[in-house]
Amino acid sequence: MSLYDIPLRTLSGEPTSLAEYRGRVVLVVNVASRCGLTPQYAGLEKLQQQYGERGLTVLGVPCNQFGGQEPGSAEEIRTFCSTTYGVSFPLLEKTDVNGAGRHPLYAELTRVADADGEAGDVQWNFEKFLVSPEGGVTRFRPRTEPDAPELVDAIEAALPA
Repeated sequence: MSLYDIPLRTLSGEPTSLAEYRGRVVLVVNVASRCGLTPQYAGLEKLQQQYGERGLTVLGVPCNQFGGQEPGSAEEIRTFCSTTYGVSFPLLEKTDVNGAGRHPLYAELTRVADADGEAGDVQWNFEKFLVSPEGGVTRFRPRTEPDAPELVDAIEAALPA
């Protein structure tokens, strides 16, 4: 099964998949509202604003598996993201990224190694997976800020010409 075929649900519960973004660059990020890394939302929104028209979609995936830092309902998450950080990029429903209940999307994404050659479980909130228009994946660990040169360079290299 390709990444594009995996069924997903939006934060409002509507069915979707990465096929909706085929031909675009997608930055999949597991997010949380009560984490020390939560300010990364601002940088993710900046990426969406800066590169959205050129073919980037940031896709937020709320996850409550790391210290219970995303306890809210879908409406609470939506309100927090829009009022605190002005988030305009799409959000999926709250999802498990590790463990027995790991979503099939993350079962595929976590097979990809990071820059140090390490694959496996998501380490914490705000781990990033950059999906190229062809479906290739590059992995960035949680402390990689959205404006980090290695991430920005990878986005620019993957954007459609």
